Amino acid sequence: MKPYAEAVVETGNGVTIALDVTAGAKKRSFPAGYNEWRKSIRCQVTAPAVGGKANRAVIDLVAGTFCIPRTDVSIIAGHTSSSKTVAIAGLSKLDILALLSPHEA
Repeated sequence: MKPYAEAVVETGNGVTIALDVTAGAKKRSFPAGYNEWRKSIRCQVTAPAVGGKANRAVIDLVAGTFCIPRTDVSIIAGHTSSSKTVAIAGLSKLDILALLSPHEA
């Protein structure tokens, strides 16, 4: 199966995704590749990792990628780390993988 599949876990009301976030990047990008060591999807945001700006940018970028409201996306682990776990309500693992697959290299 796709490498992204290892980073996406089905939950009772949606999925969680393991992200490897780069704050302060030159451009926004999600997915920006796959980190095999951490089994996480790379995410790049232009916002700095100061005062929660990067976390808000991650939520905006993920919500925009999946065309869902920001309220359906939350960071549940890694608020002060580059390794984050994001919960997405209302989508299945298959939905997420289907939406990510056009971006795969």
